[in-house]
Amino acid sequence: MRWIKRLCSFIFLCVLIAGGVLCFRGYQDYRQALEAKSVEQMAEEIESTDNYTTLDELPQTYIDAVLSVEDKRFYQHPGIDPIAIGRALVNDIKAGAYVEGGSTITQQLAKNQYFSQEKKVVRKMAEMFMAFKIESVLDKDKILELYVNSIFFGNGYYCVADASWGYFGKPPSEMNFDECTLLAGIPNAPTNYNPQASPELARERQAQVIEKMKKAGYLKAGTGSE
Repeated sequence: MRWIKRLCSFIFLCVLIAGGVLCFRGYQDYRQALEAKSVEQMAEEIESTDNYTTLDELPQTYIDAVLSVEDKRFYQHPGIDPIAIGRALVNDIKAGAYVEGGSTITQQLAKNQYFSQEKKVVRKMAEMFMAFKIESVLDKDKILELYVNSIFFGNGYYCVADASWGYFGKPPSEMNFDECTLLAGIPNAPTNYNPQASPELARERQAQVIEKMKKAGYLKAGTGSE
């Protein structure tokens, strides 16, 4: 039995060492990315784009929908969400593959602005370090605002205003309930949920958005429209 305890201790030590190495490499990547572009510079670049939209110009329904499907604890966590990460880990283990990342809105902003889309552990660690940095520099509203102004909505639309004009022919401020909930579901998989290319899938995703809004407490059960 003694050799089993020693083996377990050795495996545990190896896991700790491997984790430490990955964490260090992730920190190095984070520092390199931050040296190339500060958080302030990142924010200024997004804010200078055409059709930049402030949160005040967005319908509350759209904001609620985005938070429900992307990061319902956005205003409570420090940049990463341990609950979401734990849930994603369980689902990944069940699937035997990397199927869910548990990324917060801040992490997604960090990934899109600083790192590649590769699903690697080192990149994930760097993304987490960057998320903490972003949260230390910018307030929550600004982070959310930068996020919706820099995500991909399909058809070459990289901000909420371009997507609203492109899909609905109107500014974001005029989007109704149907349009808000439809648009909020697209970024998860722009190719699949693009309402022009895949209207049926877009509506299926919209139904998921509405259901998540109900679970998050933004809508009453049975609600399907304003």
